[in-house]
Amino acid sequence: MSEMKVISIVAGLALASSAHAADAPAGGAAAAFGARQQVQDVSISPDGKQIAIVEPTAGRGAALLVANLDGTPTLKPILTSSGSPDRLSGCRWSGNTRLVCTIYMIDTVYGEKTGTSRLVALNADGSGLKELSARNKDSSLAVALYGGGIIDWSGDGSEGSVLIERYYIPEETTGTMTAETHEGLGVDRVDTRTLKRQNVVVANGGAAGYIADGHGTVRIMAIQTRNSLGEADRTVNYLYHKKGSHEWLPLSQAVSTDDKIAGFRPVAVDPDLDVAYGFEAKDGRRALYKVALDGSLKKELVLDRPDVDVSGVIEVGRQSRVVGVSWVTDKPHTAFFDPQLKQLAAAFSKALPGLPLVSFVDASADEQRLVLWAGSDTDPGHFYLFDRATKHLTEIAPVRPQLAGYKLATVAAITFPAADGTMIPAYLTLPPGGGKNLPTIVMPHGGPEARDVWSFDYLAQYFANRGYAVLQPNYRGSTGYGEEWFVKNGYRSWRTAIGDVNDAGKWLVAQGIAKPDQLAIFGWSYGGYAALQSAVVDPNLFKAIVAVAPVTDIGAQRQWQQDKYNEKPALMDERYGKGPDVAAGSPALHADRFIAPVLLFQGDVDQNVDILQGRRMASRLKEAGKQVEFVEYHGLDHQLQDDAAEAELLGKADTFFRTSMHLPAAP
Repeated sequence: MSEMKVISIVAGLALASSAHAADAPAGGAAAAFGARQQVQDVSISPDGKQIAIVEPTAGRGAALLVANLDGTPTLKPILTSSGSPDRLSGCRWSGNTRLVCTIYMIDTVYGEKTGTSRLVALNADGSGLKELSARNKDSSLAVALYGGGIIDWSGDGSEGSVLIERYYIPEETTGTMTAETHEGLGVDRVDTRTLKRQNVVVANGGAAGYIADGHGTVRIMAIQTRNSLGEADRTVNYLYHKKGSHEWLPLSQAVSTDDKIAGFRPVAVDPDLDVAYGFEAKDGRRALYKVALDGSLKKELVLDRPDVDVSGVIEVGRQSRVVGVSWVTDKPHTAFFDPQLKQLAAAFSKALPGLPLVSFVDASADEQRLVLWAGSDTDPGHFYLFDRATKHLTEIAPVRPQLAGYKLATVAAITFPAADGTMIPAYLTLPPGGGKNLPTIVMPHGGPEARDVWSFDYLAQYFANRGYAVLQPNYRGSTGYGEEWFVKNGYRSWRTAIGDVNDAGKWLVAQGIAKPDQLAIFGWSYGGYAALQSAVVDPNLFKAIVAVAPVTDIGAQRQWQQDKYNEKPALMDERYGKGPDVAAGSPALHADRFIAPVLLFQGDVDQNVDILQGRRMASRLKEAGKQVEFVEYHGLDHQLQDDAAEAELLGKADTFFRTSMHLPAAP
């Protein structure tokens, strides 16, 4: 293809010009790094003539803005949310003149603060706002938590029609049996303008989800198996339709335990090839396969790796067309099936040499206009619009413009030896200018069903900017490296996982990167648990501990999760374990072992970790005469999505580390 041309930001489209954009943060580095991403979501209309952007507003809020791309684009705000409690989490075009948005909030349901979601639709000028969330005739029977999810944006091909997966609750009816008389998950075709509904898949009490083909047809249904008590287990049976048929046929059975997979688990349908793409274990690692949906069930291996799991399929456009596959070694990698997109990706790499991480975000219906994101370890990224006809690549907006004046640090992929000789992969971020004998932070990731990836990380970059070295270990218990590496997950195998985390700190000291008396640990969620449990295992290693939203008493967290989400006890055994190791692995039960001071943060409506976990840890440490501070944020959940809260968290953590490790005052 001929050379693509990168042109300047479209006049008036840059978010910095929007009156509704969040104000530039005051308060230095903590405010700049703690501010939410300036662009949270981008979508292009099917005809490619309009673009919609979700961006933050001051505090916790968000705004949806729309711009016409023909002529001189100007962003116009059409919907706002305060974030207290309603949170605008994402929007997408259902037609050329209509958008559908997801609203998330922490609401009081049956006397308890619980996360809920609703779908709303509105016109591109902000008029015609309607709720799409399905409700039964008796509003008291409306599903309290989940208002439905869109599984296909094409619907029946008409303007603004989509397929919505929804949960039905039986009602007293007369006459013929309808979807409304069955309890369970079904699928409706919904006109987002009139709210007219047509049931296309009758509710099934065992259904756990559906996969459509991107053209308005449901092809796959997942059936969750249950025991004699009606409790769901880890086995899922997948059924499929052949083209033109309404008969459900067996496709596969998959048994998943956290990140381990036995059997084929479909994730997408290609209607042209008439296949389902999905994942299945091969030699202990996740591989991508495709299975024919023509009745033959012919299975073909698409991609496997001898070193890491295949991480996902790459989909493009409103039909979610599968165009490639991705995996992560020391850095993210992609392979495209589509030759034109493969060529485009190579061209983008040449046009954006400093931004090697490129992903397709959205596309017009004909895929002639593409929205993409590009970034790197030292660049939070930029959103671009690419026009295939003109070959113009236009920047829409930077993701974090508030960091424009800050020098960001490069991230190196390294390995270090654990005590048993196993080489642990990790990412090392040194402050700009590098150096030796630095104040250093070990930062274990959350999850634990997750892994760190080579990319921009605002937490690591903030601390590097403040002069710290940061090491992020992908300890055993992380995902992405196969079943053997995952062990039994970071809770049940906490001795191995925490051992790797502590060995990261010891390696930093041995290499002369960290001073022994200036070694700290910071973690969020499971990472917060790991930060605290590291002190139980080796009280003298880390000199300061910061834990955000941590699990601190595994047994109590298990019971809370089981009660709140009606989880099966056997599944809780699988996640958290049972017996003496549960108590031994609970830092709140071993407060007497702590030597280093502790700083805790948590939101009081956390939906992932019970707020009593943070409160209990602080109380136990105080009772044991240890140094601890607990910062509790009212009305915030696990992610603490509030500019002021995150700025305070970063600033307090930096001050805490400096005070605890006797470092010079911050400049």
